Amino acid sequence: MDPHTPVTAGAGEGGEEGADRTCWEAGKARNWAGNVSFSAATVHRPRDTDELAAVVAGHRRVKAVGSGYSFSTVADTEGALVRLDRMPKAIEIDAGGSRVRVAAGVTFTELAPRLHERGFALPNLGSLPHITVAGACATGTHGSGNANPAIAAGVREVEFVTADGTLTRLDRSCPGFDGAVTSLGALGVATHLTLDLVPAFDMEQYVWEGLRWDGLVEGIDAVTASAYSVSVFTDWNRTHSVWAKRRAGDPLPDLSFTGARPADGPRHPLAGLPADNCTPQEGLPGPWWQRLPHFRADRLPSTGDELQSEYFVPLDRARDAMTAVHDLRDRLGPVLHLSELRTQAADETWIGPGHGRDSLAVHFTWRLDVPGVGRVLPAVEAALAPFGARPHWGKVFDVAPDRLAARYPCWEEFRALRTALDPGGTFRNALTERYFA
Repeated sequence: MDPHTPVTAGAGEGGEEGADRTCWEAGKARNWAGNVSFSAATVHRPRDTDELAAVVAGHRRVKAVGSGYSFSTVADTEGALVRLDRMPKAIEIDAGGSRVRVAAGVTFTELAPRLHERGFALPNLGSLPHITVAGACATGTHGSGNANPAIAAGVREVEFVTADGTLTRLDRSCPGFDGAVTSLGALGVATHLTLDLVPAFDMEQYVWEGLRWDGLVEGIDAVTASAYSVSVFTDWNRTHSVWAKRRAGDPLPDLSFTGARPADGPRHPLAGLPADNCTPQEGLPGPWWQRLPHFRADRLPSTGDELQSEYFVPLDRARDAMTAVHDLRDRLGPVLHLSELRTQAADETWIGPGHGRDSLAVHFTWRLDVPGVGRVLPAVEAALAPFGARPHWGKVFDVAPDRLAARYPCWEEFRALRTALDPGGTFRNALTERYFA
């Protein structure tokens, strides 16, 4: 396994009860999982755009980091690491234009309630709301739903500081815009994004469990179409469940055709963990932002001590891809907490994992076992290679650069855009150099 992508071994100090387990002290900076020890010589937390521009212009290498929930080295740098959490938390809602201009360091926890109060919503959210808006868009983060593209697809304008400290704005009318939102922070440091909004809506969440594997595979199209947002949780062996999130007024999801039954109480995706960490279930209606994520903003997200990987395959190859991973179940078991299957509509972002095709996202929540994951990851990637699997940029992966480049029609366009906007390589790091040098 190449050390650049899965990053360094060593778990850090994980295991705290709080949601924020990151560290941002220079020389000790680490991500939430503790598997990434940042190489940055200095850490900066500017208070406004002028301070940010001065930091960027004054350093040879710069990378911005969001909330620290990425598991790859996408935000690592040997130079200056920049956090935007002290910048003004601008949330400017344009009701007439159904849009919001939001500061890059704002999290979905901070943004979503404000939108709902004004009668607006984002079409979709990721499985946890603790992450920053800019970080989610830069890495291709997504929710679920056959008609729902990645979060970045809703961005209509991005503002960022380039290497010489200049503030640049690109919108949908600009050449290169489709390469500038999901950009891995390789073009500059984002300061603000403007996103499309939809009218606020209420949702209900239902958990079905006890699915048969054959019923799940054969019925995957109907399963993913059963609600506005659908997640399938599986250990690839005996445990399979579906979390169906429907918009109020839509038909009730019915997964009985898979052999499933409604859960008789609240559930955590991983058996044995407290369900009160999760958003309300059992059909209890509530605002979109309190149902679309799996995990509550004030509780520990996901399992805690973990690594994550995720791969996007064409949705029309879902059955074959699921079967290929299922064949590895005995090898996965010792290092796997749980997998999640979600769908995503196609988008136009050049290096977004959903570019140009509707996708099934195959997610792995691993135990915090770097060597163990390193041993099984090549088998997973080999099994999914026939389907042109594209990894999530913020997760652990090791696809060879030439193979990954062949899976993206606009790969060379992104390389050219990066060269044009960052000719001196201020925002390069080991990951982007491996894939886009």
